Amino acid sequence: MDNPIRVLVGKVGLDGHDRGVKVVASALRDAGMEVIYSGLHQTPENVVRAAIEEDVDVVAISILSGAHMTLFPRILELLNGKGRDDVLLCGGGIIPEKDREELMKLGVGNLFGPGTPTTEIVAYLEKEIAARRGK
Repeated sequence: MDNPIRVLVGKVGLDGHDRGVKVVASALRDAGMEVIYSGLHQTPENVVRAAIEEDVDVVAISILSGAHMTLFPRILELLNGKGRDDVLLCGGGIIPEKDREELMKLGVGNLFGPGTPTTEIVAYLEKEIAARRGK
């Protein structure tokens, strides 16, 4: 791609486990993407503010705390409220299948579980962003 995919990777809420998200961030960088890591304990408002300031294509959130049914919809609401419905919101963590389906109906992209090969995540983002860019 001409312009690298820009991804904001973040941990929202009280979840302090960041090993997995750092592995994913590293894999995305290795694949040629520009990655901004927001750090631990972010609020949805902070994540969306950073996403807009950094003009990202993707917001990728890692949630292991069980708050996914609150945090993903809130981030989506804030992005849409700022006129940034073009930003792909996706992520991963421990999210039951029923909740994944509900979140995807709301407009959240793929949600990857523990153990997902990073190559699968990279391929998904490349395909999705190419389609959004019309390539």
